[in-house]
Amino acid sequence: MTLRTSPTTASASKAAGIGPVDLALTPELITIEPGALERLHARLAERASDEGLLDIAYRVVETPVGKLLLAATGRGLVRVAYEREGHESVLDRLAERLSPRILESPGRLGEAARQVEEYFAGRRTAFDLPLDLSLASGFRRTVIQHLPEIRFGHTESYAEVAKAVGNPRAVRAVGTACATNPLPVVVPCHRVLRSDGSLGGYIGGLEAKTSLLSLEAAAA
Repeated sequence: MTLRTSPTTASASKAAGIGPVDLALTPELITIEPGALERLHARLAERASDEGLLDIAYRVVETPVGKLLLAATGRGLVRVAYEREGHESVLDRLAERLSPRILESPGRLGEAARQVEEYFAGRRTAFDLPLDLSLASGFRRTVIQHLPEIRFGHTESYAEVAKAVGNPRAVRAVGTACATNPLPVVVPCHRVLRSDGSLGGYIGGLEAKTSLLSLEAAAA
């Protein structure tokens, strides 16, 4: 959804005897009230949502582990992405896999953003949000559905998760599922460690994984 300059702008300028150079010399003619574009964008996003023109809404939130992109469909939160993943690339992949009708709409993600903020402030130990698991299927989805059962401040090994989901030999597959979790932080793959207690991998990087585990240990 792109805002384009109306052709009437050029016509009006011509009728008034104002050319391109004149416009450049008369900035008062194009002064925009502070916050006007943001309000316009919000109204357009709301209208697009109300009229069924918006399939995926997103916003970016600041957190102690960097900027997180939150994206949701009508069914629920579908993606949480770390900045290191490349937010533009993540949005491009969402457009390819789910729908190209994507728009930044902070209001649609208000509750998700609030719960993320509460989590990082140590005031929330579990997320209560509808989730859309369209980006996960098969065994990967099974693992992701199990992860919220690992309580705040606790951890499980990849082997323990494999056993919990009924496939004790699928330790490596559990690692892959965690490494490609589309909803990190909200679906706590950071609580899964190697059997020797070492961190293993993490989609947000080991520094972020350490930060999340430390936050939970301190608040538990």
